[in-house]
Amino acid sequence: MAKKRIVVTGMGIVSCFGQDVDVFYDNLLAGNSGVQPLTLFSAEEYPTKIAAEVKNFEAGDYIDKKQARRVDRAIAFAMVSGKKALEMAKLGDDFDKTRAGCIIGSGIGGMSTFADNVRVLNERGHRKITPFLIPFILTNMGSALLAMDIGFMGPNYSISTACATSNNCIIAAAEHIRNGEADIMVCGGSEAPLSPIGLAGFCALKALSERNDEPAKASRPWDKSRDGFVMAEGAACLVLESLEHALKRGAPILAEYMGGALTCDAHHMTDPRTDGEGVRLCVEKALADAGVKETDVNHINAHATSTPAGDLCEVTGLSRIFSQPEKILMNATKSMIGHSLGAAGGMEAIAVVKAIQTGYVHPTINLDNPEDLPFKTSKQKERLDVSVGISNSFGFGGHNSTILLGRYRS
Repeated sequence: MAKKRIVVTGMGIVSCFGQDVDVFYDNLLAGNSGVQPLTLFSAEEYPTKIAAEVKNFEAGDYIDKKQARRVDRAIAFAMVSGKKALEMAKLGDDFDKTRAGCIIGSGIGGMSTFADNVRVLNERGHRKITPFLIPFILTNMGSALLAMDIGFMGPNYSISTACATSNNCIIAAAEHIRNGEADIMVCGGSEAPLSPIGLAGFCALKALSERNDEPAKASRPWDKSRDGFVMAEGAACLVLESLEHALKRGAPILAEYMGGALTCDAHHMTDPRTDGEGVRLCVEKALADAGVKETDVNHINAHATSTPAGDLCEVTGLSRIFSQPEKILMNATKSMIGHSLGAAGGMEAIAVVKAIQTGYVHPTINLDNPEDLPFKTSKQKERLDVSVGISNSFGFGGHNSTILLGRYRS
Protein backbone atom coordinates (compact mmCIF):
# COMPACT_ATOMS: atom_id res chain seq x y z
CA MET A 1 0.00 0.00 0.00
CA ALA A 2 1.36 3.43 -0.96
CA LYS A 3 2.20 5.60 2.04
CA LYS A 4 0.31 8.85 2.54
CA ARG A 5 2.39 11.72 1.15
CA ILE A 6 3.42 14.45 3.58
CA VAL A 7 4.57 17.97 2.76
CA VAL A 8 6.17 20.86 4.63
CA THR A 9 3.92 23.92 4.51
CA GLY A 10 5.46 26.17 7.16
CA MET A 11 8.67 26.84 9.07
CA GLY A 12 9.50 28.97 12.09
CA ILE A 13 12.76 29.68 13.85
CA VAL A 14 14.37 31.40 16.83
CA SER A 15 18.14 31.45 16.36
CA CYS A 16 21.38 33.36 16.82
CA PHE A 17 20.54 34.91 13.43
CA GLY A 18 17.13 36.10 14.55
CA GLN A 19 13.55 34.95 14.10
CA ASP A 20 13.11 35.05 10.34
CA VAL A 21 13.69 31.90 8.27
CA ASP A 22 14.94 33.78 5.20
CA VAL A 23 17.35 35.92 7.22
CA PHE A 24 18.56 32.78 8.99
CA TYR A 25 19.34 31.07 5.69
CA ASP A 26 20.85 34.18 4.10
CA ASN A 27 23.36 34.27 6.97
CA LEU A 28 24.16 30.59 6.42
CA LEU A 29 24.68 31.13 2.68
CA ALA A 30 26.99 34.05 3.44
CA GLY A 31 29.08 31.90 5.77
CA ASN A 32 28.47 34.12 8.80
CA SER A 33 29.07 32.88 12.33
CA GLY A 34 26.66 33.48 15.19
CA VAL A 35 29.20 32.44 17.83
CA GLN A 36 30.23 35.26 20.19
CA PRO A 37 31.37 35.80 23.78
CA LEU A 38 28.62 34.89 26.25
CA THR A 39 26.51 37.80 27.55
CA LEU A 40 23.59 36.03 29.29
CA PHE A 41 25.79 35.62 32.38
CA SER A 42 29.43 36.04 33.30
CA ALA A 43 31.51 33.12 32.06
CA GLU A 44 34.84 34.62 33.12
CA GLU A 45 35.71 31.69 35.41
CA TYR A 46 34.78 29.00 32.87
CA PRO A 47 37.21 27.40 30.42
CA THR A 48 34.64 28.10 27.67
CA LYS A 49 33.36 31.66 27.42
CA ILE A 50 31.57 31.60 24.05
CA ALA A 51 28.23 30.44 22.64
CA ALA A 52 25.65 31.12 19.93
CA GLU A 53 23.06 33.11 21.87
CA VAL A 54 19.64 34.30 20.78
CA LYS A 55 20.21 38.05 21.12
CA ASN A 56 17.45 40.57 21.84
CA PHE A 57 14.71 37.94 21.95
CA GLU A 58 11.23 39.43 22.09
CA ALA A 59 8.10 37.29 22.20
CA GLY A 60 6.08 40.20 20.82
CA ASP A 61 2.43 39.36 20.22
CA TYR A 62 3.15 35.63 19.97
CA ILE A 63 2.83 35.14 23.74
CA ASP A 64 0.63 36.89 26.29
CA LYS A 65 2.75 39.56 27.99
CA LYS A 66 2.30 38.15 31.51
CA GLN A 67 2.98 34.62 30.29
CA ALA A 68 6.08 35.76 28.43
CA ARG A 69 7.57 37.14 31.66
CA ARG A 70 6.93 33.87 33.51
CA VAL A 71 7.79 31.04 31.17
CA ASP A 72 11.19 29.47 30.81
CA ARG A 73 13.17 30.64 27.80
CA ALA A 74 12.88 27.18 26.19
CA ILE A 75 9.08 27.38 26.33
CA ALA A 76 9.02 30.90 24.89
CA PHE A 77 11.28 29.86 22.01
CA ALA A 78 9.01 26.89 21.23
CA MET A 79 5.83 28.96 21.19
CA VAL A 80 7.26 31.70 18.99
CA SER A 81 8.83 29.32 16.46
CA GLY A 82 5.66 27.23 16.34
CA LYS A 83 3.41 30.22 15.72
CA LYS A 84 5.77 31.60 13.09
CA ALA A 85 5.66 28.25 11.30
CA LEU A 86 1.86 28.36 11.32
CA GLU A 87 1.93 31.91 9.95
CA MET A 88 4.02 30.75 7.02
CA ALA A 89 1.63 27.84 6.43
CA LYS A 90 -1.25 30.33 6.02
CA LEU A 91 -3.57 27.96 7.84
CA GLY A 92 -6.58 30.17 8.48
CA ASP A 93 -9.52 28.78 10.48
CA ASP A 94 -11.25 26.44 8.03
CA PHE A 95 -9.88 23.11 9.27
CA ASP A 96 -10.60 20.47 11.90
CA LYS A 97 -8.60 21.32 15.02
CA THR A 98 -9.25 17.87 16.48
CA ARG A 99 -7.03 16.57 13.66
CA ALA A 100 -4.21 19.04 14.26
CA GLY A 101 -1.45 18.43 16.80
CA CYS A 102 1.91 19.53 18.20
CA ILE A 103 5.04 17.53 19.01
CA ILE A 104 7.81 19.87 20.12
CA GLY A 105 10.56 18.39 22.27
CA SER A 106 13.54 19.54 24.29
CA GLY A 107 16.67 17.70 25.29
CA ILE A 108 16.92 19.41 28.67
CA GLY A 109 13.79 21.50 29.23
CA GLY A 110 13.60 24.36 31.73
CA MET A 111 17.10 24.10 33.16
CA SER A 112 17.35 27.80 34.06
CA THR A 113 14.00 27.73 35.87
CA PHE A 114 15.16 24.71 37.87
CA ALA A 115 18.57 26.19 38.73
CA ASP A 116 17.10 29.57 39.72
CA ASN A 117 14.63 27.93 42.09
CA VAL A 118 17.27 25.71 43.67
CA ARG A 119 19.10 28.93 44.51
CA VAL A 120 15.88 30.46 45.92
CA LEU A 121 15.27 27.32 48.00
CA ASN A 122 18.78 27.40 49.48
CA GLU A 123 18.78 31.15 50.14
CA ARG A 124 15.15 31.93 51.06
CA GLY A 125 13.38 28.66 51.79
CA HIS A 126 10.67 26.57 50.20
CA ARG A 127 7.88 29.12 50.63
CA LYS A 128 9.53 31.40 48.07
CA ILE A 129 9.59 28.80 45.28
CA THR A 130 7.46 29.79 42.30
CA PRO A 131 4.28 27.73 41.83
CA PHE A 132 5.28 27.55 38.16
CA LEU A 133 8.47 25.60 38.93
CA ILE A 134 7.17 22.13 38.01
CA PRO A 135 5.22 23.12 34.87
CA PHE A 136 8.05 25.23 33.49
CA ILE A 137 10.81 22.64 33.84
CA LEU A 138 8.85 20.01 31.89
CA THR A 139 9.95 19.27 28.32
CA ASN A 140 6.34 18.95 27.13
CA MET A 141 5.17 22.39 28.19
CA GLY A 142 6.20 24.31 25.07
CA SER A 143 4.13 21.96 22.94
CA ALA A 144 1.26 22.01 25.45
CA LEU A 145 1.06 25.79 25.82
CA LEU A 146 1.26 26.27 22.06
CA ALA A 147 -1.70 23.92 21.59
CA MET A 148 -3.67 25.77 24.27
CA ASP A 149 -3.12 29.08 22.49
CA ILE A 150 -4.06 27.82 19.02
CA GLY A 151 -6.67 25.23 20.00
CA PHE A 152 -5.04 22.15 18.43
CA MET A 153 -6.72 19.11 20.00
CA GLY A 154 -4.87 16.31 18.16
CA PRO A 155 -1.74 14.41 19.28
CA ASN A 156 0.35 16.48 21.67
CA TYR A 157 3.47 15.47 23.55
CA SER A 158 7.23 15.96 23.64
CA ILE A 159 10.09 13.59 22.93
CA SER A 160 13.45 13.99 24.66
CA THR A 161 16.35 12.17 23.02
CA ALA A 162 19.15 14.66 23.65
CA CYS A 163 20.45 16.06 20.34
CA ALA A 164 18.24 13.73 18.27
CA THR A 165 15.09 15.29 19.77
CA SER A 166 13.88 17.42 16.84
CA ASN A 167 14.19 14.63 14.30
CA ASN A 168 12.39 12.25 16.65
CA CYS A 169 9.54 14.74 16.94
CA ILE A 170 9.37 15.29 13.17
CA ILE A 171 9.27 11.54 12.49
CA ALA A 172 6.59 10.98 15.15
CA ALA A 173 4.48 13.81 13.74
CA ALA A 174 4.76 12.38 10.23
CA GLU A 175 3.63 8.97 11.46
CA HIS A 176 0.48 10.44 13.00
CA ILE A 177 -0.37 11.88 9.58
CA ARG A 178 0.54 8.67 7.76
CA ASN A 179 -1.63 6.66 10.12
CA GLY A 180 -4.61 8.91 9.47
CA GLU A 181 -4.68 10.30 13.03
CA ALA A 182 -3.98 13.91 12.03
CA ASP A 183 -3.99 16.19 8.99
CA ILE A 184 -1.61 18.85 10.32
CA MET A 185 1.25 18.65 12.85
CA VAL A 186 3.56 21.33 14.22
CA CYS A 187 6.84 19.65 15.15
CA GLY A 188 10.44 20.37 16.09
CA GLY A 189 12.55 21.20 19.10
CA SER A 190 13.48 23.98 21.52
CA GLU A 191 16.44 24.43 23.83
CA ALA A 192 17.72 27.08 26.24
CA PRO A 193 20.75 25.49 27.93
CA LEU A 194 22.87 28.65 28.26
CA SER A 195 22.99 29.01 32.02
CA PRO A 196 25.80 28.72 34.56
CA ILE A 197 24.85 25.12 35.41
CA GLY A 198 24.39 24.15 31.75
CA LEU A 199 27.79 25.52 30.75
CA ALA A 200 29.43 24.00 33.82
CA GLY A 201 28.03 20.57 33.00
CA PHE A 202 29.33 20.51 29.45
CA CYS A 203 32.68 21.95 30.57
CA ALA A 204 32.94 19.09 33.08
CA LEU A 205 32.39 16.66 30.18
CA LYS A 206 35.26 18.40 28.34
CA ALA A 207 33.00 18.50 25.29
CA LEU A 208 33.28 22.20 24.44
CA SER A 209 35.67 24.23 22.36
CA GLU A 210 37.94 26.55 24.33
CA ARG A 211 38.86 28.74 21.36
CA ASN A 212 37.68 31.82 23.26
CA ASP A 213 39.98 34.25 21.47
CA GLU A 214 38.41 33.38 18.08
CA PRO A 215 34.70 32.70 18.68
CA ALA A 216 33.75 32.69 15.00
CA LYS A 217 36.37 30.01 14.33
CA ALA A 218 35.58 27.80 17.32
CA SER A 219 33.03 25.50 15.68
CA ARG A 220 34.97 23.65 12.98
CA PRO A 221 33.44 20.29 12.02
CA TRP A 222 35.82 17.90 10.20
CA ASP A 223 38.77 20.25 10.64
CA LYS A 224 41.83 18.57 12.15
CA SER A 225 42.18 21.35 14.75
CA ARG A 226 38.63 21.01 16.14
CA ASP A 227 38.55 20.89 19.92
CA GLY A 228 34.87 20.48 20.80
CA PHE A 229 31.44 21.88 20.04
CA VAL A 230 29.99 25.31 20.77
CA MET A 231 26.79 25.54 22.83
CA ALA A 232 23.80 27.30 21.30
CA GLU A 233 20.13 27.94 22.00
CA GLY A 234 16.94 28.49 20.04
CA ALA A 235 14.02 26.63 18.50
CA ALA A 236 12.81 25.47 15.11
CA CYS A 237 9.46 24.08 14.00
CA LEU A 238 8.00 22.66 10.81
CA VAL A 239 4.36 22.39 9.84
CA LEU A 240 3.79 18.96 8.31
CA GLU A 241 0.59 18.30 6.45
CA SER A 242 -0.92 15.50 4.41
CA LEU A 243 -0.58 16.33 0.72
CA GLU A 244 -4.31 15.88 0.24
CA HIS A 245 -5.12 18.39 2.98
CA ALA A 246 -2.51 20.88 1.78
CA LEU A 247 -3.76 20.79 -1.81
CA LYS A 248 -7.38 21.11 -0.73
CA ARG A 249 -6.73 24.37 1.10
CA GLY A 250 -4.19 25.74 -1.40
CA ALA A 251 -1.31 25.68 1.07
CA PRO A 252 2.22 26.85 0.21
CA ILE A 253 4.18 23.61 -0.34
CA LEU A 254 7.84 24.15 0.53
CA ALA A 255 9.16 20.58 0.28
CA GLU A 256 8.11 16.98 0.76
CA TYR A 257 8.85 14.89 3.83
CA MET A 258 9.88 11.58 2.32
CA GLY A 259 10.72 9.41 5.30
CA GLY A 260 12.75 8.90 8.43
CA ALA A 261 14.16 6.34 10.84
CA LEU A 262 15.52 5.85 14.36
CA THR A 263 18.15 3.49 15.75
CA CYS A 264 20.27 3.10 18.87
CA ASP A 265 24.03 2.58 19.05
CA ALA A 266 23.58 0.47 22.22
CA HIS A 267 27.17 1.34 23.00
CA HIS A 268 28.01 4.21 25.40
CA MET A 269 26.32 7.10 27.23
CA THR A 270 28.15 9.86 25.37
CA ASP A 271 30.54 8.32 22.82
CA PRO A 272 29.33 7.17 19.39
CA ARG A 273 30.31 3.84 17.89
CA THR A 274 33.58 4.25 16.03
CA ASP A 275 32.43 1.87 13.28
CA GLY A 276 29.39 4.04 12.54
CA GLU A 277 27.13 0.98 12.56
CA GLY A 278 24.24 2.75 14.27
CA VAL A 279 24.45 5.58 11.74
CA ARG A 280 24.58 3.18 8.80
CA LEU A 281 21.56 1.26 10.05
CA CYS A 282 19.58 4.46 10.68
CA VAL A 283 20.23 5.99 7.25
CA GLU A 284 19.52 2.72 5.46
CA LYS A 285 16.20 2.37 7.31
CA ALA A 286 15.31 5.97 6.43
CA LEU A 287 16.04 5.35 2.75
CA ALA A 288 13.84 2.26 2.86
CA ASP A 289 11.05 4.15 4.64
CA ALA A 290 11.15 6.84 1.95
CA GLY A 291 11.42 4.36 -0.91
CA VAL A 292 14.55 6.16 -2.07
CA LYS A 293 17.74 4.68 -3.56
CA GLU A 294 21.10 5.79 -2.24
CA THR A 295 21.92 7.08 -5.71
CA ASP A 296 18.97 9.51 -5.47
CA VAL A 297 20.56 11.42 -2.58
CA ASN A 298 22.75 14.38 -3.56
CA HIS A 299 22.87 16.38 -0.31
CA ILE A 300 23.59 15.51 3.33
CA ASN A 301 23.24 17.96 6.19
CA ALA A 302 25.45 16.15 8.70
CA HIS A 303 25.15 16.09 12.48
CA ALA A 304 28.83 17.19 12.55
CA THR A 305 29.15 18.87 15.93
CA SER A 306 32.91 19.60 15.81
CA THR A 307 33.96 17.00 18.38
CA PRO A 308 37.15 15.04 17.74
CA ALA A 309 35.44 11.63 17.86
CA GLY A 310 31.88 12.17 16.69
CA ASP A 311 32.46 13.85 13.34
CA LEU A 312 34.28 10.93 11.77
CA CYS A 313 32.02 8.23 13.23
CA GLU A 314 29.17 9.70 11.19
CA VAL A 315 31.29 9.85 8.05
CA THR A 316 32.36 6.23 8.57
CA GLY A 317 28.73 5.10 8.77
CA LEU A 318 27.70 7.13 5.73
CA SER A 319 30.64 5.84 3.69
CA ARG A 320 29.32 2.30 4.07
CA ILE A 321 26.09 3.25 2.29
CA PHE A 322 26.89 5.61 -0.56
CA SER A 323 28.81 4.13 -3.48
CA GLN A 324 29.69 7.51 -5.01
CA PRO A 325 30.16 9.87 -2.07
CA GLU A 326 32.10 12.35 -4.20
CA LYS A 327 28.81 13.21 -5.92
CA ILE A 328 27.08 14.13 -2.65
CA LEU A 329 27.45 17.66 -1.25
CA MET A 330 27.74 17.41 2.54
CA ASN A 331 27.67 20.38 4.88
CA ALA A 332 27.67 21.24 8.59
CA THR A 333 25.24 23.93 9.74
CA LYS A 334 26.75 23.83 13.24
CA SER A 335 29.97 25.38 11.90
CA MET A 336 28.04 28.69 11.94
CA ILE A 337 25.31 28.39 14.56
CA GLY A 338 26.88 26.05 17.08
CA HIS A 339 24.99 23.15 18.61
CA SER A 340 21.52 23.90 19.99
CA LEU A 341 21.09 20.33 21.29
CA GLY A 342 17.40 19.36 21.09
CA ALA A 343 16.64 22.19 18.65
CA ALA A 344 19.52 21.41 16.27
CA GLY A 345 17.67 18.93 14.06
CA GLY A 346 14.82 21.38 13.52
CA MET A 347 17.21 24.14 12.44
CA GLU A 348 19.01 21.77 10.11
CA ALA A 349 15.74 20.52 8.61
CA ILE A 350 14.93 24.15 7.81
CA ALA A 351 18.36 24.50 6.19
CA VAL A 352 17.63 21.51 3.95
CA VAL A 353 14.20 22.83 2.98
CA LYS A 354 15.72 26.22 2.15
CA ALA A 355 18.39 24.51 0.04
CA ILE A 356 15.61 22.76 -1.87
CA GLN A 357 13.75 26.05 -2.31
CA THR A 358 16.66 28.30 -3.26
CA GLY A 359 18.85 25.87 -5.19
CA TYR A 360 21.83 26.82 -3.01
CA VAL A 361 23.49 24.73 -0.30
CA HIS A 362 25.25 26.68 2.44
CA PRO A 363 28.99 26.28 3.06
CA THR A 364 30.86 24.70 5.96
CA ILE A 365 33.08 27.36 7.47
CA ASN A 366 36.36 26.93 9.36
CA LEU A 367 37.28 23.87 7.30
CA ASP A 368 40.90 24.98 6.91
CA ASN A 369 42.70 21.68 7.37
CA PRO A 370 40.07 19.01 6.67
CA GLU A 371 40.16 15.37 7.54
CA ASP A 372 40.19 12.97 4.60
CA LEU A 373 36.53 13.11 3.61
CA PRO A 374 35.05 11.04 0.77
CA PHE A 375 32.09 13.41 0.42
CA LYS A 376 32.17 16.77 -1.32
CA THR A 377 32.35 19.82 0.96
CA SER A 378 32.61 23.51 0.18
CA LYS A 379 33.75 26.71 1.89
CA GLN A 380 31.36 28.73 -0.28
CA LYS A 381 27.69 28.36 -1.06
CA GLU A 382 27.11 25.89 -3.88
CA ARG A 383 24.46 25.84 -6.58
CA LEU A 384 22.65 22.51 -6.36
CA ASP A 385 19.28 21.19 -7.47
CA VAL A 386 18.61 19.12 -4.35
CA SER A 387 16.73 15.99 -5.36
CA VAL A 388 16.81 14.28 -1.96
CA GLY A 389 18.44 15.75 1.13
CA ILE A 390 19.33 13.85 4.29
CA SER A 391 19.41 15.50 7.72
CA ASN A 392 21.09 13.52 10.50
CA SER A 393 20.89 14.08 14.25
CA PHE A 394 22.49 11.93 16.94
CA GLY A 395 22.22 12.25 20.72
CA PHE A 396 23.77 11.18 24.00
CA GLY A 397 22.49 7.72 24.85
CA GLY A 398 23.26 6.45 21.35
CA HIS A 399 20.10 7.91 19.79
CA ASN A 400 20.32 8.11 15.99
CA SER A 401 17.75 9.86 13.80
CA THR A 402 17.58 10.54 10.07
CA ILE A 403 14.99 12.36 8.00
CA LEU A 404 14.75 12.71 4.21
CA LEU A 405 13.36 15.80 2.50
CA GLY A 406 12.90 16.39 -1.20
CA ARG A 407 11.44 18.73 -3.76
CA TYR A 408 7.69 18.40 -4.05
CA ARG A 409 6.63 17.01 -7.40
CA SER A 410 2.95 16.66 -8.22
